[in-house]
Amino acid sequence: MPGAEAAGGKARVDAPAINTQVPLPEQAQKTITQLSRLFEATLLLNSTLDLAELLDRILQIARTECHADRGSVFLADTKHQELWSIVASGLEHQEIRVPFGRGVAGRVAETGEIINVEDAYTLEYFDRSFDQKFGYHTRSLLCMPIRHKTGEIVGVIQLLNHVQGRFEREDEDFLTKLSAHMAMALENARLHREVVEKQRLEREVALAQEIQRSLLPDSPPVVPGYDIAVVNQMCYEVGGDYYDFLNLGPQSLLLVVADVEGKGVSSAMVMSNLQATLRALVMHLHSLEVLTLSLNEMIYNDTRSKKFLSIFLGLVDTRRNGLHYINGGHVPPLLISGETGEYKLLEEGGTVIGMFPSAEYSRGSARLKPGDILVCCTDGIVESMDPKDDEFGTERLAASILKNRHKSAQEMVDSVLAEVEEFSRGGTHVDDKVLMVLKVSDNGGLLAGSTHN
Repeated sequence: MPGAEAAGGKARVDAPAINTQVPLPEQAQKTITQLSRLFEATLLLNSTLDLAELLDRILQIARTECHADRGSVFLADTKHQELWSIVASGLEHQEIRVPFGRGVAGRVAETGEIINVEDAYTLEYFDRSFDQKFGYHTRSLLCMPIRHKTGEIVGVIQLLNHVQGRFEREDEDFLTKLSAHMAMALENARLHREVVEKQRLEREVALAQEIQRSLLPDSPPVVPGYDIAVVNQMCYEVGGDYYDFLNLGPQSLLLVVADVEGKGVSSAMVMSNLQATLRALVMHLHSLEVLTLSLNEMIYNDTRSKKFLSIFLGLVDTRRNGLHYINGGHVPPLLISGETGEYKLLEEGGTVIGMFPSAEYSRGSARLKPGDILVCCTDGIVESMDPKDDEFGTERLAASILKNRHKSAQEMVDSVLAEVEEFSRGGTHVDDKVLMVLKVSDNGGLLAGSTHN
């Protein structure tokens, strides 16, 4: 008979099998399923640092688990008090910006409340313009804050039109439990994006610095009878100080020192525009007055007085040892006598360039004698301050040049910079610096054997 054994003449009956597949209560099964989905969602959220991709994944998870037709994920910009999003289903990645307090999402960002309604049009603060703009009709709506574990609201998620009518409490519970994970993933992605953006900007700034330096002469020209040196120090990667040497003929050299108002990238852009404009003008204009007037008009038209600059244009006649110049609101250069050590300020000219559409400029002139020294600089030299806010000033600059006047132009430049650095150590004033020194040789601007006849 079934289940019997012949051994010992006794029969054995098998015990009934135990059924281990006891159905779990429905609520427990739902909890396990939700935890499983939360775990899968967390893994998915942590699988990317790309912010746009992460926002898209958050939206996919929320729409799938909460059975929503559409949705949007917004990031909170507390600095500008607005929400912004580049991920919204049905909008083809159009960027949306919503001020805090406006519409449903803006209200949630401002108050932190959860809004879950069957008919969005019953809400007086519901903004119907989005439906009208995108040809959509919102019915049920669930909008919730995305909170960091500290409680800070870092974003808002909004789901529209539950496929079965309205969003349930379970949908709220799921998004609430997922909220901290979403916030952490968003924070990591945001930090990653900032690092990538910073690296990109650093590369662009380095390129801009390289380009700007390429616009400036590598070294002063070699002019018989003259010793010339120049230095340019920028307080940031790029700046608005400018210098140049332009040959207008075999016996004419145009010295240029300019200072664009402000610092940084915007000033550097105007500086590059100045360089291109000036070099284009000198090819056709040899009158200093006309050159300066034209430069003023062109810079004004380009900037509409939002940016202006000071400039010194010095035309050196190497044959006659003469200097003709126009000072357009610039730090007055020093012309130091090689005989007496006295100096005069070269102030003749007019106002700054680019401030006024019609400005008049007059030309000054001076005789360059053997041993004379012309010193041009930007205000970063004379306005450097010590810890007591005293300026380095014109007199200290002249004194530094005088005590080193028997040295070469480069040695004088180096000495002045060293003194300025020592003087301003501990001070608060920081600015770009250009220093140019032209020294007439003791045998004058015309050397024996030169072709300047």
